[in-house]
This record gives sequence, structure tokens and C-alpha cells, in this order.
Amino acid sequence: MASAESASLGRKVRSAARWSLVNTVVLRLGNFATGIVLARFALGPAEWGVYGVAQTVLMVLLSANELGVGLAVVRWEGDLRRFAPTVQTLSTLSSGLLYLVLFTAAPALAHALGSPNAAWVLRIMCVSVVLDGLAQVPNGVITREFAQIRRLVLDAVNFVLSTGVTLGLAFAGWGAMSFAVGALAGNAASLLGAVVAAPGAFRFGWNRAEAGALLRFGLPLAGASLLALGVVNVDTLIVGATLGKVALGFYVLAFNMSGWPVRVVSEAARRVSFAGFSRLAESAGPALADGFGRALRVLVTGTVPMCVLLAGLAAPVVGLVYGHQWLPAARALPWLMALGLTRIGCELAYDCLVAIGARHALLAVQGLWLVALIPTLFEGARLDGIAGVAAGHAVVAGGLVVPAFLLALRRGGIGVGVVARACAWPFLAGAAMAAVLLGLPRALGHSLAALAVASAGALAVYALGVLPTRHALLGVERRHGRHARPRALLPGPSRTPLPPPRRSPEQEPEPLLDGTGPDGVRP
Repeated sequence: MASAESASLGRKVRSAARWSLVNTVVLRLGNFATGIVLARFALGPAEWGVYGVAQTVLMVLLSANELGVGLAVVRWEGDLRRFAPTVQTLSTLSSGLLYLVLFTAAPALAHALGSPNAAWVLRIMCVSVVLDGLAQVPNGVITREFAQIRRLVLDAVNFVLSTGVTLGLAFAGWGAMSFAVGALAGNAASLLGAVVAAPGAFRFGWNRAEAGALLRFGLPLAGASLLALGVVNVDTLIVGATLGKVALGFYVLAFNMSGWPVRVVSEAARRVSFAGFSRLAESAGPALADGFGRALRVLVTGTVPMCVLLAGLAAPVVGLVYGHQWLPAARALPWLMALGLTRIGCELAYDCLVAIGARHALLAVQGLWLVALIPTLFEGARLDGIAGVAAGHAVVAGGLVVPAFLLALRRGGIGVGVVARACAWPFLAGAAMAAVLLGLPRALGHSLAALAVASAGALAVYALGVLPTRHALLGVERRHGRHARPRALLPGPSRTPLPPPRRSPEQEPEPLLDGTGPDGVRP
């Protein structure tokens, strides 16, 4: 029976992962193309800066708007019909109250962040907080059932509608407000689609005992999620407040570019890895460690080449894709690519620690990260503008946060050796790839053809470097030189109820252009 359950989970995870990857790649390419059109022909750095402020505030609000109770739909065992109506009521009430606070404080908040004219952009865009509260239970049901085909359809509807509205309004001269109205249209359609895709899930109700239990579990997780979003978004607030909205526009564009590999590879995996880790949470030993190691290996192997390419060719890529008026953004991009690669491992570790119930460790790590980050970013902005902010971000993440996560994982049964084995070959191959990118352009020149040759050569070197790990990447065991059966990315279900962790990215709403805005602004 146990083997049958494990095989069934493996099939679900593999199928969901495939559809999630298709979803992420297709929609990110659409976001990428939309961002190019807007940056080249419709909007300038100042408008992007206003959008960056509004998007940052929205994401911070979304991290805590349902008080952490939404993940109960994904995580708790038992009859959904019993506790889901209470989750729906709690998340709707909390998101509505949060939006009222935001609506009142919007002018003062926009002024403090260096964009006084962003108040109404904030008010319109953050209606998505209320829509997110309403969508918690339907989206949770879709995640719980690994229903990534339904998710793909919903995201496609959101993307088409929000992109069409945003482009139309931007070319009509609406500026940053085009982002807000586009987000609102897409999120409203996504909410309606989620209600249809999860029939019977959209119901209100109240049970006082269940509400108390949900809040006891959810509030610490909401706090951890809020800290995590603060870590990711505090740089935008600091750049806007100290360097102005034009510099913020350049920084937002660079951060968006650094998020391409994070979202194409990491987001697709995290939509299913969270549920998989939840099934393995009781076996915090070999099974969990093996599943984490395999997931990390796949993510790092797929992300390193994209990070190295964008870091090594920052200025040519920015100029070619967005135009020469955006070249100041290239100064921050190499450091932000290093940060993006670090975040991939940290996000996977976050999900794993949530699944095993290490809430105090998560709060400690996220709190340490935020406390160290704020003074570092202010000093970086003072010394070297947006490049200094990006460098400070990368140094704190790599030098302080990674060791803290490794310690927390070790206490959860996942040793440093698991992480080292997963990352060793991709990192060595990435170093060789970086050497090629540094050497070939100097020898061949900086024409478009020379850069294409250098990129192709670097990718070929990387492919040869990770070739020894091909069997592990494919999930195939080797026995005496012969292939054994494929292995699921995250094997084996757990058999006991577990408390709910924080909300997963799957349960985040889609605030703009499939959740990220043009070419993928922050998670």
C-alpha cells in the first residue's frame, strides 16, 4: 500500500511539475515581450519607478493579508468542507481591513517613498489585496490537488486580460496607472476562474474553535512570510527614498531581469515542491534529505547558466533588449544575478523548513536577514548608487543568510553534504562558463555576432561540465552501469496530519501580468 501511495504521489508531482514548467515558461516569455514593448515605446524610468513603489507595497501587503491561514487548505489533513469556510471568512475580513488601512495611508506612504504622485496607483493596484483574500480557498484547493492544468488556464486568462489592458492604457498615455488597472482586470478574471475551477470551495462560514486553531498556526507563519517579503522588497523602498524614482526605475528593471531565471526554473518547481515536501515532513531523515537534494540539484543546474550569461553580458543585453536609455540598469545586474542564484536555494530551503514545522528557525533567519540588510543597503546606496545597493544585497545573502539556512537545515536532518553534492558540479561548470564569457568577447570583439558565439561557447562548456550529473538530473538510479527505474523528484507521502506552513507562491494572487508585472517583478 505504501509503495502504491508513493508511486501515485510521484506521478502527480511529475505531471504537475511538467505543466507548471510549461505555464511558467510560456507566460514569462509573454511578460518579457510585454516589458520590452512598454520600456521601448511607452514608459520611461520615472513611470517604472512609480510602478515599482506600488508593486512593492502590494507584495508586502499580500504577504500577510490572510493572516497565514490560507495554507491550511493545502496543508491540513481532513475534510476541507469542515474548516475551509472559516478560512474563507478570516482571509476575506483581514484583507478588507488591510486595504482600508492602505487606502487611508496611501498619500503619506507614497510621499515617504519618493513618489508623491503614486497614491492613486497604490489605491487601485492594491484592490488586488481584497481579491487575493477572496481567492484563498479556491486557489488552495487547486494547489492541494496538484491541478496545474487548471492553474495554467487561469494564469493564461489573467495574462491575456491584464496585458491587453495595460498595453492599451500605456499607449493612451495613462503612465503608471496602466499597470494598476491592468492588474485589477486580470486579478478579477483570475478570481472568477478560480471559483469555477474549484466548485464548491467558495463558501463562507464560521467556527470559533477552528478559527482559534487557524490563527495560532497562521500568525507565526504570516510573520515569517512578512519578513521574507520585507527582505526581497526593502531595497526598492530604500532606493526610492534615497535615490529618487528615476534611479528606482533603473533598479526595478535590473531586478526584473535578474528574476528571469528565478521564475522560469524556481517558480515552476516551487509550485509542486511545497506540496511534495509536505508529504515528506514526517520522514525528516533520508527520504526528506534525498528529496531536497534532488530538487536543489535540478534548480541550480537549470539556473546557473542563465545567471552567468546575464551577469557576464549585462550591458549588451540591456542595450539590445530595452534600448540604450536603460544602460544605467546594467551596473546593478551582475550583483543582482548573484543574488538571484542565492535566492533560489534559500527559497527551496524555506519551503522545506516550513514543511517540517521549523517556524522559529524561519523567523530567526528572516529576521537576521532583514536586520543586516537595511543598514547595508543604505550604505551601498550612499557609496555607489543602485550598484552599491545590489552589491550589498548579494553580500548579505551569500555571506550571512546562506550559512544560517544551512544550520537550520542541518537541525532538520539535511546535512551540508547534501547541499554541497547538489551544487558542486553546476558551480564548477558555471565558473568555467564565466571564464569563457570573459575571454571570448575580448578576442572576438563586441559585435552581436561575437556575443552570440561567446554565449554559445559558454553554454557548450557548461553542458559538458554538468554532463556527469545527467543521471541524477533525470531522476534515474544507476546500478552496475545499468539504468534503474526513474525516481520522483519528491518521493513518498506522509501519513499523519501536520500543522499548516506559510502560504506558498501558488496561493499568491497574480497582481500584474501573471503575478509579476512586465518581465517578472519579484516574487
